Amino acid sequence: MEFTVLQVLWYFLIFLLIAGYFVLDGFDLGAGVLMPFLAKNEEERDIVRRSIGPVWDGNEVWLLTAGGALFAAFAPAYATTFSGFYLAIMLVLFGLIIRAVAIEYAHRDVKWRSFWNVLFVIGSLLPALLFGVAVGNIYAGIPMDAGGNYTGVPLLGLVTPFTLLCGLLGLAMFCAAGAGWICLKAPVGSDLRERALGMRRIMQVVAIVLFAAISAFGHFLIQPDMVASLGALRWVCAILFGVAMVASLAIGAKGDNDIVPFICQSVAAVALVFLLASSMFPNFVVATPDSIGPAISLANASAGDLTLAWMTGIACIGVPLVLAYHVIVYRTFRGRLEFE
Repeated sequence: MEFTVLQVLWYFLIFLLIAGYFVLDGFDLGAGVLMPFLAKNEEERDIVRRSIGPVWDGNEVWLLTAGGALFAAFAPAYATTFSGFYLAIMLVLFGLIIRAVAIEYAHRDVKWRSFWNVLFVIGSLLPALLFGVAVGNIYAGIPMDAGGNYTGVPLLGLVTPFTLLCGLLGLAMFCAAGAGWICLKAPVGSDLRERALGMRRIMQVVAIVLFAAISAFGHFLIQPDMVASLGALRWVCAILFGVAMVASLAIGAKGDNDIVPFICQSVAAVALVFLLASSMFPNFVVATPDSIGPAISLANASAGDLTLAWMTGIACIGVPLVLAYHVIVYRTFRGRLEFE
């Protein structure tokens, strides 16, 4: 089966946008999930909130852009995933909304601060867990009718041992990145930073174990007959993930360098996303054996080359602007925070 250059380009561009979200919003979601375990008083909780305060909203742009690009370039894939995972997506949106409100109100509304802190944690946990569950489903396969509509049990039908493992892997990766970010932003020598160092190591070890379990589970039980057309790239991504995680662990164990372990953790996150892309290519959503309809793939979901060409031109203008915005914001708010 042959595909055009633009189809393949946009397949991987969408996964690149997802990788950008996984890295950037991943650390602030992870920081929110870990706040009850790392921050033991209001001063430390304030450091956690302030560390992501200037960047969290810009980080979510990558998720919105990925969704918009999927809708424009591969509308059937967008329709199947968003309608099939509707309840899960609404929970994710609910989490993102209450998280945003909690961030804004926690330092203004002193009387209800404990309440806003709880919402902040819940709003961070829901997306961090459910994104991985969704990814597990599109890889493992979902039942679809001839029109590509999900025919399984809403929400509960999407939770299986394999998809739950995928959700836990995503959560562990987010938490490892969040702990790494707090290490970067917390005052040197503070108890908060020391706890974050320990938590980063724990979450990285958990992520490596879950990755190994999911790889074995997926290969031998979930998709034993799936032959990746990009097998070489898949091996490169798998090895890169392992090397980056081990490097982050080894360098971070010394405790005197926070930026390199964070970069290595980010590289591992990107490798994990492209491992999924290379394993599934050219599919966006795999169909289970009992499905009436076929898998959603480049062959039956792609927009025309004219549309993809226009999108490429727009991306060449828009993406550099977004990157420039991120550079300005992260440079403006670089450095460690101090207790107030």
